Amino acid sequence: MSEETLRTTEADEGRLAVTADRGAEAPGGSTVDTADGPTRIQGRSPWQLAWERLRRDRVAMVSLAFIVLIVLFALLAPLMALLTGHGVNQQFNETGLDPNGLPRAPNGEFWFGTDDLGRDIFVRCAYGARISILVGVVATGFTIVVGVVVGLIAGYYGKVADTVLSRVIDVVLSFPFLLFAISLVSIVGASLSVTIFVIAMFSWASVARIVRGQVLSIREREYIEAARSLGASSTRIMFVDVLPNVLAPIIVYATLLIPSVIVTEATLSFLGLGVPAPTATWGNMISEAQAGGLYQLAPWFLAFPSLLLLVLTLAFNLLGDSVRDAFDPRGDRMLQK
Repeated sequence: MSEETLRTTEADEGRLAVTADRGAEAPGGSTVDTADGPTRIQGRSPWQLAWERLRRDRVAMVSLAFIVLIVLFALLAPLMALLTGHGVNQQFNETGLDPNGLPRAPNGEFWFGTDDLGRDIFVRCAYGARISILVGVVATGFTIVVGVVVGLIAGYYGKVADTVLSRVIDVVLSFPFLLFAISLVSIVGASLSVTIFVIAMFSWASVARIVRGQVLSIREREYIEAARSLGASSTRIMFVDVLPNVLAPIIVYATLLIPSVIVTEATLSFLGLGVPAPTATWGNMISEAQAGGLYQLAPWFLAFPSLLLLVLTLAFNLLGDSVRDAFDPRGDRMLQK
């Protein structure tokens, strides 16, 4: 080895030693190990990168905070009733109504005022939040499960299975939702389970169409061909190799579907097709406030459940937009930040 080559090698080793001592930042935000020995770059998964983008999004964090607050408000509904001493359906004909029989405005005893029957609106809003969140989560869960399974089968197998399932999806998407809800309720009666069933039955088709399109582009990838060549079954390929690669759009769609389901439940309850009275739901409360123009004399009766419904759906929609941007950093909104 020549003297010049030896000096060059010693200089390179010195630069590596300085880098190892000081530490450096690798592309993508991962760090170089500063411990003695060879440097190691800690890579991060797409899920970790998406969480980092989401965590830096102020709109997402504020929306998430509002969602958490309303969820806590719903979970603590029995405690709210215990602290105020007001049951969800308990009527206060003397203290809850004025001498003219009209609802009381918000005061120290009734924080959100009372309704036309002298019931505490604050407690009923808390119990109504339980119904809205329960329907939103459960109906969305059923919708995602059915839509993912149908979309995986249609996209992976193709041919006859894809043709048949695609036509079924088209029929479901074109079916009149409200007419079916009215017919079903007139036969079996309104209930919470019927509401969840009706919403889930008409929501899975959109999920199935999205999943099918994703699977059609994934099933021809090299790693899918490698799994087939190794003798993996179709079921294993669909749920082990294909499904994890379509989870991102599914999560994004789920965050946008929950507020839609909540509004649908409120609409059905408002029309008398959802959860029946006297169960406290935001839709029922809005409907009762609208009856006979009572909201003109007691605007708080309409304002509080409407405001909670607006805040919850808006928070979920903003969070859904932020989740979409986190998984797709090439979007316009992320480029503007």
